[in-house]
Amino acid sequence: MYIPLLRPFLRPFLRSPTVPLTVHLPRHPLAVRTITTSVPRLHDHSHSHQIPSNKISIIFHKDQSSPITVPAYVGDTILNVAHRHDIELEGACEGVCACSTCHCILSSYLFDKLEDEGKGASEDEEDMLDMAFGLEENSRLGCQIVLTKEMDGEVFRQPFATRNFYVDGHVPKPH
Repeated sequence: MYIPLLRPFLRPFLRSPTVPLTVHLPRHPLAVRTITTSVPRLHDHSHSHQIPSNKISIIFHKDQSSPITVPAYVGDTILNVAHRHDIELEGACEGVCACSTCHCILSSYLFDKLEDEGKGASEDEEDMLDMAFGLEENSRLGCQIVLTKEMDGEVFRQPFATRNFYVDGHVPKPH
């Protein structure tokens, strides 16, 4: 409530990376509110802070189009990599395993390897996959696949369509 009035006074403190800011705002003569802020962290989309040894390449292939090879980082999800490189992998739920629009198809080798390592589809993911368009035996949701060093050079096929129950024609924009 008082923050817009305090902005000019807070600005010098917010620029300083080492000074935390505590402001006491009276709501009532007998009550005191405390607001504590810290310097916001900025997200760099270049990901230059990543360790180069954790960089791999993966391949996205959609039916009737040529494969696209993109760089990725170990620990990232397929959905995040696709959004970072403007690949049409929708992700209507923004990666929380609540839709099937980031459905992708793995190679049989990779699918079996993930199963053997205990990184197979969870029950929630399998429930969402039941609604996916073009479901195959080795289908997974891109938001649930975390990249590892061993996935370097793997191909992730995309079905030619998705089922989005959110709103017809709605395509979410990643943050």
